[in-house]
Amino acid sequence: MLTLKTISEYPELIIKKLAKKHFEAQEIIGKVLELDQLRKKTQTTLDASLAEANSLSKHIGQLMKEGKKSEAEAAKNKVSELKNQNKTLEDALRQAEQDLQDLLLLIPNLPADEVPEGRTAEDNVVERTGGEVPDLGKDALPHWDLAKKYDLIDFELGVKISGAGFPVYKGKGARLQRALINYFLDKARDAGYLEIQPPYVVNAASGYGTGNLPDKEGQMYHATVDDLYLIPTAEIPVTNIYRDVILEEKDLPVKNTAYSACFRREAGSYGKDVRGLNRLHQFDKVEIVRIDKPEHSYESLKEMVAYVQTIVEELELPWRILRLCGGDMSFTSALTFDFEVYSAAQQRWLEVSSVSNFESFQANRLKCRYRDADKKIQLVHTLNGSALALPRIVAALLENNQTADGIRIPKALIPYTGFEFIN
Repeated sequence: MLTLKTISEYPELIIKKLAKKHFEAQEIIGKVLELDQLRKKTQTTLDASLAEANSLSKHIGQLMKEGKKSEAEAAKNKVSELKNQNKTLEDALRQAEQDLQDLLLLIPNLPADEVPEGRTAEDNVVERTGGEVPDLGKDALPHWDLAKKYDLIDFELGVKISGAGFPVYKGKGARLQRALINYFLDKARDAGYLEIQPPYVVNAASGYGTGNLPDKEGQMYHATVDDLYLIPTAEIPVTNIYRDVILEEKDLPVKNTAYSACFRREAGSYGKDVRGLNRLHQFDKVEIVRIDKPEHSYESLKEMVAYVQTIVEELELPWRILRLCGGDMSFTSALTFDFEVYSAAQQRWLEVSSVSNFESFQANRLKCRYRDADKKIQLVHTLNGSALALPRIVAALLENNQTADGIRIPKALIPYTGFEFIN
């Protein structure tokens, strides 16, 4: 959430920057400024009225001592009027503050200067690529056929139990899932991230804290009886550990990692591009979350991107890194790098990670701050990244490593799978 101070000081700059995200901000920024003025005016009137009521209340006793009963009675009547007025003003102030908060929640984060212009994924900028695309020949099978051939994943059984998008992993397919989760967590711990095991459901305050609510409300599964949300990413519970927390400068950066199941409606997804593991309602992911001082956050982002790159390289997958354009960025992000791996059988790139810097946008919602060396309290910057999401990694591993003798397991994963081939 943008701060009122920033909006008040730089309204035209904010409108210009948000145009890069193709968000028309003129009207909403105008309403924010109007409401802020109304809030300030109401607060000033209320303060003056409270001061007058307080002064009169103190004077009543003195008037009674002096025997000025009529004047004292008039003062009492005036205090009563002021109390009624104050109640009206307090209600108006609360309403103005709520209306202002509701508007602020609808304004996206500002894109960083490095964000390219553009509307769609076609306008994203390829930063760098690596790995070799295998030549599988014309008889290569997509992962959904490989999963059936080697009895690794049962999509139909998932439909029977839950519905489309909830696959059942079996045998070596289940073991491959577990191997990847453990491998990703070990890599993160070795890189200095503290492992967290978070809840898979969160309250609304947590969703608002990270900016998933109200922006992604339609994608989140909502348990209405308890008013709890199934998490679409471990970013939400892990980042909310630091909601309403003041960190000490010496404790920064904070580095956490967490595995979780993730739940997303992904409404309106159809066709071959979402077949098999390409788009699921439930999937596994290891997340990394970082909290840092503002002046260090872009160096942290660089380190996180380099870290994810080492993982895809160890998995021996062809990869590329994209710098997202304004139109393809999330509501909360200031700068995002996406990782994609190449699926040789499908002959397409598959997104497996997003690494983002949110600057102070989430921190302002979370009221997550730190105390610097001068004892000044200021907002932190928050960052997060997928390291990694499993489904499309599994799809690419199965497809790219298929041979006549079975599916080869990358060397880095063998200590975790306990087998070198799926056959």
